[in-house]
Amino acid sequence: MLYDRPGPRTRKRILAVSIIVSLALATLVILVIYRLAAQGQLTEEKWGPVVNPANPFFVALWANLGLAMLRNGEAAVLAMVSSLLLGAVLAVTRISLPRWGRWSVVAPMEFFRGLPVVIAIFFAARVLPELGVSLPLLWYLVIGLTAYNSVIIAEIVRAGIASLPRGQAEAAAAIGLTRGQALRLILVPQAVRVMLPALISQLVVIFKDTSLGFVIQYVEAVRFVGIAIQQLRNPLQLYLAIGVIFILINYGLSRLAVWAEWRLTRVRPGAVVPKATTTLTPGEPILAGTSAAGG
Repeated sequence: MLYDRPGPRTRKRILAVSIIVSLALATLVILVIYRLAAQGQLTEEKWGPVVNPANPFFVALWANLGLAMLRNGEAAVLAMVSSLLLGAVLAVTRISLPRWGRWSVVAPMEFFRGLPVVIAIFFAARVLPELGVSLPLLWYLVIGLTAYNSVIIAEIVRAGIASLPRGQAEAAAAIGLTRGQALRLILVPQAVRVMLPALISQLVVIFKDTSLGFVIQYVEAVRFVGIAIQQLRNPLQLYLAIGVIFILINYGLSRLAVWAEWRLTRVRPGAVVPKATTTLTPGEPILAGTSAAGG
C-alpha cells in the first residue's frame, strides 16, 4: 500500500469534492453548448456536411477527406520505413565506431534532434530545390520527417542495446564474434523486445507529424480541411472531426504498442521451467548404480 486506507471522514470529503467538481464540469459543458448555440454553431448548416448523409456536401466531403487521410498514411509509411532504416544504421554506426570517431555521428544527430520538425520539413522544401533537387511535395515531407525522427529512433535503438547485460557482448566476444556479428546476431534481436513499445510510440508521433505538410502546401488532411472551410464556413466542426480521426488512429497505434509489449513479455506455457520436485533422502544413491558410500 502506498497510502493509508481513507477513513469515514476522508471518504465523505472525497465524495463531496467529486460531486462539486462534477457539477462544475457539467456547468462548464452546458455553458459551452449554450454559447455555441447562441453563435449558430449547432445548426444543420454547420454540422450537416459532417454528420448528415442526406446533406449534399456529405459524400464529397468525406470522400475527399478519406483521400487526404490516405496521403497522410502514405507519407507516414514512407517516413516510418526510412526513419527505422536510417535510425538503425546511425545507432549501429555510433556503437561500432571507436570513442574518438563517434563525433561524426553524434554531431548531426544532436543537430537534428534539437531542430523542430516543422523547420526540418520547411528546410527540405525550400533549400533542396535551390540546390537543384526537384521532388514532389510528398518527398520533401518524408525527408523532413525522416531527418528528425531517424535520430530519435537511433537513440531508442542505442538505449535498447545499452540496456542489455554487459555479459551478452562479453560472451559474444569470447566465442570469437566480431562487434558487427555480435550486434546482428545477439544484441539487436534481444534489444527489439525492450525498444519495440518506444518504437511504436515514435511511429505514432510520425503519423501525427504528417499533418505539418500543410506548411509546404502538401494537400493532406489538415490542408484539405483548410480548403473545405473556405466553402463550407464551418471550421469548428471540420477541425473537430479531423481531430477525432487522428485521435482514433493514434489510439489504435498506442494500443498496438501495448499489445506488442504484452505479446513479447508474456510467459508461454511451453517456456515455463518446471520446478524441481525430487528430494533426496539420507543414504539414497545419487546416481543409478552407485551407493551412498560412493563407487
